[in-house]
Amino acid sequence: MTAAVDINVSKVERSKLNDLSLENLPFGKYFTDHMLEADYENGEWKNVEIKPYQPLVFEPSLMSLHYGQAIFEGIKAYKDANNNAYIFRPHDNFIRFNISAERMCMPPVPEEIFMDGMKQLIDLDRNWIPNKKDHSLYIRPFMFSTDCQLGVKPSDTYKFMIILSPTGPYFAEPMKIFVEEKYTRAAPGGVGFAKNAGNYAGSMIAAKEAKKLGYDQVLWTDAFEHKWLQEVGMMNVVFVINGVAITPSLEEGTILKGVTRDSVITILKDMGIKVEERRINIDELMDAYKNNSLQEVFGTGTAATIAFIKELRYKDFVMKFDVTKCTIANSVRQTLNDIRSCTITDKFGWMNKV
Repeated sequence: MTAAVDINVSKVERSKLNDLSLENLPFGKYFTDHMLEADYENGEWKNVEIKPYQPLVFEPSLMSLHYGQAIFEGIKAYKDANNNAYIFRPHDNFIRFNISAERMCMPPVPEEIFMDGMKQLIDLDRNWIPNKKDHSLYIRPFMFSTDCQLGVKPSDTYKFMIILSPTGPYFAEPMKIFVEEKYTRAAPGGVGFAKNAGNYAGSMIAAKEAKKLGYDQVLWTDAFEHKWLQEVGMMNVVFVINGVAITPSLEEGTILKGVTRDSVITILKDMGIKVEERRINIDELMDAYKNNSLQEVFGTGTAATIAFIKELRYKDFVMKFDVTKCTIANSVRQTLNDIRSCTITDKFGWMNKV
């Protein structure tokens, strides 16, 4: 499709908001009144519609249930003081979504369905956007294979959807992180750079075992030496050493190209802070901690934005951080919040008005 897509819209008779408070919202538990749905059949996208949020009905032979052809994105929308709705950098997520689709042998979703459909859906459910600090409307576009047969091959049919969820802070408290040496999240040539469902399923056992030890998440290491640092939980990670912000390089294809990661790098550079995108291993990190040059460690991601890390454990070596002194992470977080709430000028052009 190249022309504007015609989206059929059917509305709910009564909003669920009448029975729900947007106070004290957990992440990803409640969903808005409507959803977007589109089908890929015979080489084209069709049946594009926005309709009341509702269950889906499928056969048990649905290929995505058996072979994991499923991808998704995470985006957020906000309101300013005048009740205008804005989406944060949605076009970057659109590009990454189709990069994931290509890696998983899935068809690209046209921009007019992804972007225009998203805007129409958010406009319809704009009353669901919480107008409160650290709150937002979480946007979940996703696609999965819909052929109903067994056999390992790319599906011929797919479904693309967008659902919306009002949400509060994801990580309210600073985190304790365990450096993972047993399990592997991604390896060169794999799918670490793609936002596919299997990446997240495969990460759960490491997080589960870390929690048994009293930690919130893991810091992933490489598949071969378990020394080179990759991501923290489901987020990109930044280390501040001697005033330089270091984040693992994307070159090996093992790390997700985070939109928040890119935003943080842009803001850091704008603040005059040197940024290095390169390989970094756990030994360098421990040496920096021992000589007091490791100043801050924090995660970056759509759900959490900036996640403060107060403790890192590698084997029996524990590194602790006073998050009240993490001035760089705090400054970046405040700048991102100010841009998203439209209380400062959006000089980077990141806010997309609905």
